[in-house]
Amino acid sequence: MKKLSLIMLVIALMTVLPASAQFGKLLNKAKDAISGGGGAGKKTGSFSTVWESEFDNKATRLAANDGDGNFVLGTDDNSATVLDANGKTIWSGDYKKITTNHTNNSEYQFVIWKEKGGYLFLFDARKLGTDRVAVIDIATGKELWNSELYQNLIPKDRNKDESDSDQGELETVKYIYELDAFLISQRASVILVKAKTGEKIWETNRFKGGVGKYIYDAKRNEIVMVNFKPTALGALFAGFKNQLVKINAANGEIVWDATFIGTIEKELVTRKAILDLWIKGDKLYLYLNGLQVYNLNNGQKLWEATYENDMEGGGGFGHSKREKIYKTLADPIFTDNAVYITMFGNRDRTKYIEKHDLESGKLLWASEKITGALCMPHVYKTGNKIVVQVGGKVEVQGFRKETRTSITGGTYTEMVGFIEWQYRGQKNGVLAIDDKTGATAWRSEKFDKRITDLIINGENKLFVGDGDEFYGYEIESGKQLFDVKHNDAGVGKATDVIDFGETVVVLSEKGLAAYNKKDGSRAFATDKIKGVDYFYEEGKNYFLRDQRNSKNVIYGIDMANGETKGSVQSKGKGGSPKFGDGIDITTDGEYIFAFKGKKVEKIKVNN
Repeated sequence: MKKLSLIMLVIALMTVLPASAQFGKLLNKAKDAISGGGGAGKKTGSFSTVWESEFDNKATRLAANDGDGNFVLGTDDNSATVLDANGKTIWSGDYKKITTNHTNNSEYQFVIWKEKGGYLFLFDARKLGTDRVAVIDIATGKELWNSELYQNLIPKDRNKDESDSDQGELETVKYIYELDAFLISQRASVILVKAKTGEKIWETNRFKGGVGKYIYDAKRNEIVMVNFKPTALGALFAGFKNQLVKINAANGEIVWDATFIGTIEKELVTRKAILDLWIKGDKLYLYLNGLQVYNLNNGQKLWEATYENDMEGGGGFGHSKREKIYKTLADPIFTDNAVYITMFGNRDRTKYIEKHDLESGKLLWASEKITGALCMPHVYKTGNKIVVQVGGKVEVQGFRKETRTSITGGTYTEMVGFIEWQYRGQKNGVLAIDDKTGATAWRSEKFDKRITDLIINGENKLFVGDGDEFYGYEIESGKQLFDVKHNDAGVGKATDVIDFGETVVVLSEKGLAAYNKKDGSRAFATDKIKGVDYFYEEGKNYFLRDQRNSKNVIYGIDMANGETKGSVQSKGKGGSPKFGDGIDITTDGEYIFAFKGKKVEKIKVNN
């Protein structure tokens, strides 16, 4: 069965990744050789178009495929069209005609993809009147169910710049994959309904708020849920408290109810709750500013190791932009009898690692404290060492004013959401810790201005770049295996690293350079791709993304030799939040869909 995938898409999220390009403009690159190391010139190619088609409506809201390319969806505020794998229309229609309750102006829409189609969830938040919701079957275009029972699911009185609205994931409706059901948060209760029929399975008034995170316990058919105060319902709650609840998925009975410590923050643009839950044996681990550990059977808190979060972001509305920083700490590492947690020391950006006994929570050791480290994004256990990446890229989410051209002429400004990975000034380095004692085994601080992510090779080698150099280290001893001048590749400063077989491909400001793991010798270099800010591995295919100057360009790359398979530049709404406006890619990476208005193009990656 194909893995379920959820794409949460709303109006403002469509502007998260800048979209400004030309639909269907496959960027045919010249066949001239690209200068580079490794003794070989690299050539670029072009993608081929499989078909071009049109939706009956303009895809200004959702534009995406089901992952296999069998269903391609395009929606606007009031209608939808679904195409098949050959670009032929399966169905199209106005929401007002499809739905029996005349759901129409859908401020929020999201799609749940399943093996053969999925669900299109519509929200019609009426300022004067009763809110409407409806669910449409993607495969047939038929209404599955509708309701006017659920109110205040989304904020109604948004500012024109939407600065006070939720920009991403809907806080009051959560799809439970394992149950094929929707959890709907209301003022006085939470209701579970069947996704296909809207039939109420159960309702409980012992859990209040939005579902920030859930985890399904398949052995017992029970759900553990963490709540938070959703924006849409926040003003309606009295006596709100932090709840961690285990509930019988069949009938809604509360198995146990506990409280947790801390305030759940939501990401600024995506609105995803910043926390995680894990079940390991008979314990539940809540990851929120450290770990809080509970007995899975009765909800009793067993131990905790928490800290005060110092990631407060900066700026605010009234400035030219506001933003916050995320992805600054590595997730905990669990072994059979211990857990390693990255901790905040205090407000001076001190970070360090703690090792705790998994059963009792006893602190076994704490590493040296690193001051001036904005982030410790990756931690690895290899052999008898704990390897820590100090510094690196952080995820920045925010809003900034951008100038737009009006269709009637002239320009206007609006607040636009963005998500970017950025290097920020901080201490950078590699730290190796003795697993038994917590003492520093060795440390390298050759990274003055930046450090890429680490590539761990087996138990005893790691590779890392600092922008201008590329290094190999022996993990056990800290011995430097090689130091290659990445400057000589002529591709600019390193921005990221990609583990590819016997080589490490270094993504850089002006292109790519690959180095052999055995000795650091350069395998190839190409300087024809500039401004790339992210890479994706989809199936066996690799893609690079360029968003400079309000563009959205996706390149297909052969990582074995650095050749460009092709590229597509697209201007349009919709697309996947993962790949940016106007672009979606199948899960196997074999096809790209490019959208602009009513037009959609299916593009083959490998010729």
